[in-house]
Formats: sequence, structure tokens, C-alpha cells
Amino acid sequence: MIVLAVLFALLGAASNAMGTAFQRKAAADVASGGGLRLLLELARRPSWLIGITGVVGAAVFQALALVNGPLALVQPLFILELPFALLIVIPLLHRRLPRAGWWAVGGVVAGLGLVLGSAAPSGARDHASMERWIPVLSVCLGAVGGAIAVARPGRPPLFRAAVLGSASAISNALTAALLKSATGTLADHGLYAFLTTWHTYGFAVTGVTAVLLLENALQAGPLAASQPALTIGDATVSLFLGIVLFEESIRTGWWLLPEAIGVGLILWGVLRLTHVVPHIGGVAH
Repeated sequence: MIVLAVLFALLGAASNAMGTAFQRKAAADVASGGGLRLLLELARRPSWLIGITGVVGAAVFQALALVNGPLALVQPLFILELPFALLIVIPLLHRRLPRAGWWAVGGVVAGLGLVLGSAAPSGARDHASMERWIPVLSVCLGAVGGAIAVARPGRPPLFRAAVLGSASAISNALTAALLKSATGTLADHGLYAFLTTWHTYGFAVTGVTAVLLLENALQAGPLAASQPALTIGDATVSLFLGIVLFEESIRTGWWLLPEAIGVGLILWGVLRLTHVVPHIGGVAH
């Protein structure tokens, strides 16, 4: 089951990266515009259709990963979406990744491996009682609402991008937790139960919210502020939700040292990549 969870999570990260890369290629090939006309023009591009397929595939792979493994394992693996996107988009847009970029990709991969190997997340529950959901929803939705309030226009761009990126990370993690419960219901009780459980509609709402917050974060300030907050925040909040909601566990004690080193490597790699991306073009927004 864990092997399947890892496999599906990796496929989900790669699929989402492919979707992002091909959608950006299609947008780069289309004359500037907006609204329905732009959408119709994009829809005639094979690269855009491949991109949409990638995004849909990513959602399916994420659901399959969450059915087969703990949230605290699956969500951190989606950190690999950023290096995957770079590795796909660079040949697609006829660019090259500088040596610093390769070192950054290696740092992210090595750091993630060190974190997950040391933490060894485990757990097999798909459902949580309302007594657990109510405080989790209160804290997460309250944090998102607070972030939106303090990141109002007029604040420094760096601050706004980091805060909105963090809010998007919280929404992403909450979406994954709700998706885990909804897909668990589908696996255990069938389609009717899936369509009538509140988790299904919950993850749809929080998923859209996460996307909107991310777009606002990217518009508010530099990628170097929003991406680390999004990457580390999603993994951290997912770990918290896995423990609180689904009684998942990780190794502590002296294992915290390699875990901290791994987090440091991931953060360093992501920061380096956010500085490399603008010089490559096509993947910064």
C-alpha cells in the first residue's frame, strides 16, 4: 500500500508539472488577450489540451495516493512538482538549466528523501470524527481568513506574497485531507456515499480557494516569497492534519535532527529554484 501511495504521488506530481508546463507553452504561443476569446484560442492548441489532461491526471493520481497511504507521506511528495516542472518546461521552451539550478533540484530531492526516510510517516485511517474535524476546520479556515485580512493591498509586496502563499498552502493541505476522506468513502461505500458526504463538496470549495489564493500570491509579489511559503507550508500543515485527523505518526527523538536537515535542504533548493526560474522564463507565473 505504501509503495502504491508513493508511486501515485510521484505520478501526480509529474502529471501536474506536465500540465503546468504545457499550459504555459500554449499561453506563450498565443497572442495576448483575455476572456472567452483567449480560452477558445487555447482550446485549439494540442499543447493546451495536453496540459489540461495533465492537471486532471494529477487530481486522479493524488486521490489514488491518498487512498493507499497517509496524508503525511503523500502531500510532501508533491514538493517534487517544482523540479519536475522545470525539467519538463526547459526542453519544451528550448531553454537550459544552469548548474545552480541542477544543484537546487538535487537539494530538493535529497532533502525530501531525508525527511521522509527519517520521519517514516505511517497510518491507515481514511476517516475522522466531527469532534476532530470541527477544531481543524476552525483553525485552518480562521488562519486563511486572517491571512487574507492582513495581506490587504497596500502592504509590502514581499509580505503579501508570503502571507497569501501560506494561505494557499493551508487550503491545499485542507483540500488533501478532505479528498482523503471523500475518496475513502468512495472506496468503502460507493458512488452514492461519495456524492452525499460533505467532504466531497468541502474539497471542491477549498481546492478552488487554494488556486485563487495562489494566483493572488503570484500577482502580489516575487516568486521567491510565495513559493517557499507554499512548498514548506503545504507539507507542514499536511503533517499536522494527518496526525490530528487520521492519527498518523512520524518518528521523533533523535530522528528530528535528520528531519530538520532535510527541511533545510528543501528550503534551500526551493529558494535557489525561485531565483533560477525568472532567468529561464515561462514558469514563473
